[in-house]
Amino acid sequence: MSDRKIDNKRQGGFGGGGHMGGMGKVEKAKDFKGTMNKLMKYLKPYSIAIIIVVLFAIFSAAFSIVGPKILGKATTKLFEGLVNKVTGVEGASIDFAYIGNIVIWLLGLYLTSAIFSFVQGYIMSGVAQKISYKFRKEISEKINRMPLKYFDSKTHGEVLSRVTNDVDTVSQTLNQSMSQIITSVITIIGVLIMMISISWQMTLVALLILPVSMALIMGVVKKSQKYFKSQQEFLGHVNGHVEEVYGGHNIMKAFNGEEEAVEKFQEINSTLYNSAWKSQFLSGMMMPIMTFIGNIGYVAVSILGGWLAIKKTIEVGDILSFIQYVRTFTQPIAQVAQIANVLQSTAAAAERVFEFLEEEEEIKEAENPVTLEEVKGEVVFKNVHFGYNPDKIIINDFSAKIKPGQKVAIVGPTGAGKTTMIKLLMRFYDVNDGAILVDGHDIRDFRRSDLRNMFGMVLQDTWLFNGSIMENIRYGNLSATDKEVIEAAKSAHVHHFVKALPNGYNMELNEEASNVSQGQKQLLTIARAILSDPKILILDEATSSVDTRTEVLIQKAMENLMKDRTSFIIAHRLSTIRDADLILVMKDGDIVEQGKHEELLKAQGFYSALYNSQFEDVAI
Repeated sequence: MSDRKIDNKRQGGFGGGGHMGGMGKVEKAKDFKGTMNKLMKYLKPYSIAIIIVVLFAIFSAAFSIVGPKILGKATTKLFEGLVNKVTGVEGASIDFAYIGNIVIWLLGLYLTSAIFSFVQGYIMSGVAQKISYKFRKEISEKINRMPLKYFDSKTHGEVLSRVTNDVDTVSQTLNQSMSQIITSVITIIGVLIMMISISWQMTLVALLILPVSMALIMGVVKKSQKYFKSQQEFLGHVNGHVEEVYGGHNIMKAFNGEEEAVEKFQEINSTLYNSAWKSQFLSGMMMPIMTFIGNIGYVAVSILGGWLAIKKTIEVGDILSFIQYVRTFTQPIAQVAQIANVLQSTAAAAERVFEFLEEEEEIKEAENPVTLEEVKGEVVFKNVHFGYNPDKIIINDFSAKIKPGQKVAIVGPTGAGKTTMIKLLMRFYDVNDGAILVDGHDIRDFRRSDLRNMFGMVLQDTWLFNGSIMENIRYGNLSATDKEVIEAAKSAHVHHFVKALPNGYNMELNEEASNVSQGQKQLLTIARAILSDPKILILDEATSSVDTRTEVLIQKAMENLMKDRTSFIIAHRLSTIRDADLILVMKDGDIVEQGKHEELLKAQGFYSALYNSQFEDVAI
């Protein structure tokens, strides 16, 4: 959701108005009232600050409103002095002392108004940022308590948007709209009272022109709405196309897709151009229309004011004051309309934040968690049933017993449930039925943090963060010394290539770690796992991104690492797990075979077929 800002510029012309770019389709909250009530609870601790802001906004508006009326008195005094001089009244002069006093009063009023406005802005900015800080803190803490299934069903961008765009939208509205809507309402009421106090007839004329300008605005808005909608839609298409093409730039080049990519871009860009210029042209018509209607209003008010001044019903200075009030009156009306639009957007943003904060969390920890002084590494799968959706069970009655220190390979075709078993073991998900035991204790009886401390994981998808190579390896054990990090790197055969890099271990990896190769990234994650010195190892296609020679070296390093440790290895290349103590062969969520490599080959079953398929000639 895009950020929406309140336009604080003073608008000329009758009816204020402004650029209608922000008047496209606004995302609305499903429960506006409920969301606002929740937001008010966050604002409650800052009640005193908000009351001060309201009072200061009232004072700021009030001092500003009084100004034109006092200025009118100075104009009247100046006019009377000039008229007396022109008509030859004896001893006639302009009372500059009186006018000077009024100017000083005006300066004092406007300065006081500015001070009140500054203070309320300062206080409100502080409140808005504190609310933003609290939101982000709660979202950050919530993320760590969320089950993995939530992130499986949401894109990264969607989750990120809650922390960035949505919180920013709420913050901006609190910062700008809250004090502005108070000021606008006070200004509308105050100016209307001052206008009536000058002349009810002139006020009536001014108010009669408002519906005319509003009718024209609504006509233009209605006309431009479809173009704004189209503009936003095709802006998204352009962004998506550019991101897609540049994301896969090498592939596009390799398949000579440049011409097609350019043609598609020109097609989308042309549609965007047509809708954008029409929407911008129509929104650009707002100011000329408002100015035209405003000028007609000024003419009508000036003629009526002149006639009333001739009749001595009002003073000449009152005409100037009234015209200033008319200009001031239309601006807050436009602002209130705009803020009403922004509040809908804010409620939608706040609702998304609250929805995230109210999402179901991971099942609470056991009341009396088990703590093991020493982890042996025995793992038992006992009649495990599991499905990401309870109606669709993918692991059916899975049972296996792994002794401490055993090297267990889990093999099977894609979708058999191999990685799912690892997710269950780490308690990223809980089993639907049955149990998984570590050293005789149900893993649900452990704290998640204690359970995961027992495991070291190396996944096929590498994860490295923006920082030095030393910091990335040390992530496995934050208290490790540089010497221990380097030893782990040597065990993972990382040391030789790191020394060849600029700055060695202090070389900074960029955001996507694209300044090292995929194989090198894999080696770094293996070094991290070695440094963590886990009791149970999980290797999910850990050597899939390295060359055969490096794979042999890593296998040797892994043998040392896996010594006296229970190890789970998921592999598609079955040649890498021949020496496993136990091979579990999975198919459609069940263990269909288990045993050692030679035993399973002799059985001439599913494993044998899988193994031999790797060496068959592929028919072309």
